[in-house]
Amino acid sequence: MYKNIEKQVKLLLKDQVEYRTGQVASKTLVQNAYVSMTIFSFDKGEEIATHASGGDAMVTVLEGKGRFTVADEVFYLEEGDTLIMPKDIPHAVYGEERFKMQLVVSY
Repeated sequence: MYKNIEKQVKLLLKDQVEYRTGQVASKTLVQNAYVSMTIFSFDKGEEIATHASGGDAMVTVLEGKGRFTVADEVFYLEEGDTLIMPKDIPHAVYGEERFKMQLVVSY
């Protein structure tokens, strides 16, 4: 089920994806019909434009600070904060500063 990550090894999720200047970078850890798990890094000022997901999307910030817009509501999340963005509700993600997050989508 898990891919692109070592098993039976203590690790930090935030270390699983590097920052890239002027980019959003990602590393998929799980992808199937029921769940998707991806680690993202955002350079400051980078974003994922407004879109909707076919499942509930739970984000946890691993490092830094990001801005999450869900419908018309804005949330600022920092390391350790978690937000669930409901299925089919438009949302966007913006790097207030460089930050990393874990995304888990349940279908």
